[in-house]
Amino acid sequence: MNIYNAKQTRQIEAAIAAAGTDYLQMMEQAGQAVARNILCQSTTNPDQTKAVILCGQGNNGGDGLVVARRLCQEGWEVSVVFPGGLSKTPDSIHMLERLKALSVSILDPLNSPNEKENAFSLIRSAHWIVDALFGIGFHGIIGEPYDEYIKAVEESKATVVAIDIPSGAHCDTGLVQGPCIQADHTVTFFSHKPAHLIYPAAQYCGKLKVEPLSFTHQMEASIETMQHTPVFEEVKNWFPSRHPNSHKGSFGKLLCICGKAGMTGAAELSAKAAMRCGAGLTYLMTPKDACTALSCKLTEPVLIPLSQSSEGTLSHQSIPTILEQLSSTSACLIGCGMGDNAQTQAVLDAVLQHAKCPVIIDADGINALSHHIDRLKEPTAPVILTPHPGEMSRLTGKSIAEIQENRLQTAMEFVQEYPVTLVLKGAGTIIALPDGHIWINSTGNPGMAKGGSGDVLAGMISAFVAQGIEVGNAVVAAVYLHGLAGDRGVQHFSQHAMLASDLISMLPGIFLDLEK
Repeated sequence: MNIYNAKQTRQIEAAIAAAGTDYLQMMEQAGQAVARNILCQSTTNPDQTKAVILCGQGNNGGDGLVVARRLCQEGWEVSVVFPGGLSKTPDSIHMLERLKALSVSILDPLNSPNEKENAFSLIRSAHWIVDALFGIGFHGIIGEPYDEYIKAVEESKATVVAIDIPSGAHCDTGLVQGPCIQADHTVTFFSHKPAHLIYPAAQYCGKLKVEPLSFTHQMEASIETMQHTPVFEEVKNWFPSRHPNSHKGSFGKLLCICGKAGMTGAAELSAKAAMRCGAGLTYLMTPKDACTALSCKLTEPVLIPLSQSSEGTLSHQSIPTILEQLSSTSACLIGCGMGDNAQTQAVLDAVLQHAKCPVIIDADGINALSHHIDRLKEPTAPVILTPHPGEMSRLTGKSIAEIQENRLQTAMEFVQEYPVTLVLKGAGTIIALPDGHIWINSTGNPGMAKGGSGDVLAGMISAFVAQGIEVGNAVVAAVYLHGLAGDRGVQHFSQHAMLASDLISMLPGIFLDLEK
């Protein structure tokens, strides 16, 4: 599913207008869609029909005026509050004039100060509050007089519905730099916007509803976007049916170079996830002491013990054996629980220099890479990196705070400098592809914030790549399904109790749905 930023949304609106549907009609449809959503949700509490519509002076406020009109026509007690003054754009002025014909209370406290306390009283007593203040054009920090109204909304007990995005959130970056409406529901139109998926803005959206307006589908196709979010049916199409005459070699040979003595959990989780995700053959190369421990836990993967350093990590003496196995593999995963020292850095160097298959670098592999990141400038094969913000900090030299403040820009800049596929993990994981396309994931939950979850993801990505799924699709599918496993897992285990291994236990049910 495509994501459109503020500029692209305006281009779509302009194309619709050029095709004969004017902005007033668009405003009417948008406002009616929001009102329908409110009316549908209100059926559980049919007596709660007191609504306050907070309107800005622009077209987002105009959408809110349509909502007010429709709710009034349904018999609701509706009040409209203009914290910053009455409508200014021609279309919103038109909608305001239409509203004046109905029994709706319209307050302009900026120009009529005696109405201010009444406005706050209405907010305190409202059952529903609609945020139609700023919309997708907002940037910066909300100040007076809007900030005190946002505070009043925050203190109210009303159900809050935002139109397009919560006021105070930046549409294109997901930044929230000051006061922001905390919505229970956000209704947007024809597509996701970046702020719906990128944190911190995403957490202010509540439950998101994308309304497919009748006149937008054809115009969307005419506006190119490089940003997307995966949905189940799209991901499902990336998995080909298995031919009846298949054998284990048909589904790839995956090489995992993971683990060290005393740190076998990451290797175990990544290998198990890879097997559950359909890799035909999985070879796990690990230091001999780790191999002994893992042999009691893993039966399906082929375990290959390697020489180890005095620290229990892989020794550089294991490189010839690794390269021999690497030459006949479909994908290589390196780094999970591997440790970071001169020996493992030498192993990673050798893999990157000789690999002809895609290489997935996770965890300690990323830490080892950070010492000599320029080796990514001209990779010999596709490279996939899966850093969390701390690892991304080591790769870029930026602070974690800098990265989290603008995750999208950080990911885009990285792949412009290094021709790799980047998976910047976290809430709203961002996948940046070397061709410039960006995917923002919508699945997952805080219950996945446990040690080992990233190892499961690394195994899933590696398995899909090994099976020959196109690299970008394989990565996006793995991130989406990993989050879906977490979302299904919390229904069984709860966010508090769910473990990384529980994600793997959710995969069979997911693949049953994919194969239908």
